Amino acid sequence: MAKKIVVFTGAGMSADSGISTFRDSDGLWENYSIEEVCTAEAIVRDREKVISFYNMRRRDVLSKEPNAAHIAIAKLEKYFDTEVVTQNVDDLHERAGSTRITHLHGELTKLRSSANPDLIVPIEGWEQGLTETAPDGSLLRPHIVFFGEAVPMFENAAAIVYSADILIVVGTSLAVYPAASLVQYVRDSSVPIYVVDPAELNIRSRNPITHIRERAAVGMPQLAEQLIKSLK
Repeated sequence: MAKKIVVFTGAGMSADSGISTFRDSDGLWENYSIEEVCTAEAIVRDREKVISFYNMRRRDVLSKEPNAAHIAIAKLEKYFDTEVVTQNVDDLHERAGSTRITHLHGELTKLRSSANPDLIVPIEGWEQGLTETAPDGSLLRPHIVFFGEAVPMFENAAAIVYSADILIVVGTSLAVYPAASLVQYVRDSSVPIYVVDPAELNIRSRNPITHIRERAAVGMPQLAEQLIKSLK
């Protein structure tokens, strides 16, 4: 029976494909504060600004390609029982070929009803119209977990992490909660944790931790090859 690998990915994965993150001082976030475009209050206060911002983000993502880390993670599926849990809202894991992906913070390629968070519809292309409505008649909003909102997929993600024989963390220094607390849901202290990120680690764990201090697109392919070779 194949070992279960769970890969938890953060903003560093997307950054290596040229996608700007909200911690960047340049790119799409340069002229916006989180309060302006990433809260439930913001979309009520200035719907046009919020919809326009996510249209720009969507257009940006559609122009980018999966990097070597996305490809390496998808390759693991051929050798291991592999699931991805990601904080990223782009579709680069999907485009790289990964088939089992849980998005903690939503997906740019989808919209949802303002009245019913479970009513989710795909969006064609990058542009959402200001007055587009969901099947229930309410205004559509980006399918994004705004700051201050609950993370509806968290319990599901915790159960996935609990099932891991090996946990890999890529492109995050585990500074953003509640997602960062996911590593605490490993089944027991024998589960090895690999962290691929150039930053200092912000993690406390009784588990054996291997820190690969490289960018995602450099360190993840190396780790994937190492794990695949261990099977031979």
